[in-house]
Amino acid sequence: MILSIVGIAIIGGLIGLDRTAVGQFMISQPIVAGPMMGWVLGDMTAGLIIGATLELIWILDVPVGTFVPADSTISAVSATSIAALGNPGGAPLSVIGMCLLLTTAMTLATMKADGLIRQWNSRIVEGVEGVQGQQIRMRLTRAHLSGLVVFFLKSSVLYLIFVPTGIAALKIFHYMPENVHRAMSLFVKFLPLLGVALMVRRLSIKIIDLFMLSGFVTAAVMGQMFHAPASVVVLLTLAVGWFGARYREQG
Repeated sequence: MILSIVGIAIIGGLIGLDRTAVGQFMISQPIVAGPMMGWVLGDMTAGLIIGATLELIWILDVPVGTFVPADSTISAVSATSIAALGNPGGAPLSVIGMCLLLTTAMTLATMKADGLIRQWNSRIVEGVEGVQGQQIRMRLTRAHLSGLVVFFLKSSVLYLIFVPTGIAALKIFHYMPENVHRAMSLFVKFLPLLGVALMVRRLSIKIIDLFMLSGFVTAAVMGQMFHAPASVVVLLTLAVGWFGARYREQG
């Protein structure tokens, strides 16, 4: 268990560098980082559910200017690791829901840590100012490498805190009443709807709302009457919403 947590801290720290420090190949996105960590730990299903859900919720929060968003990479990797290590052999929906709920406690800590890292990096830049001649190249290289090390250590230390704490919380969760487990299962099923609602609101998509709602109601009624599969209900909802948006644009 200890070696697994240390491995998570190392791999997670490397993945976290992709957010802003190195590369930005998008492997740090929850939809990628979650399944990747789930595959490493033997529960890719939990990683996919956790990663996709967190991606919907945090997709539009980007570190632009002085805004410091929550580190969704740490949330996805930590929640997946807690689910996989705390419930070997495949985490049920209730456990996945609990792990997603634990990420809310991680949000403020990751934002605070990122804020401190930014202050540290600004001090590194100040140390380079005023240097001239041949030393400036050496100082700049050292400053960049120092920043990378600090970003890596930030993520690694947080994993060493979050994952063991989450596993301990999960052990307590196993002794909770069945009603709590059912609530966590419903939490997982309804949380993606919150993510979609947040995305629609932030993108100010208003022309599709009424038609999307009517399409959902129509598709749901038809699904109940004709026992249509869920995929047909989703397709009908999207189709009515798309036609409604085109109609509004032409009008």
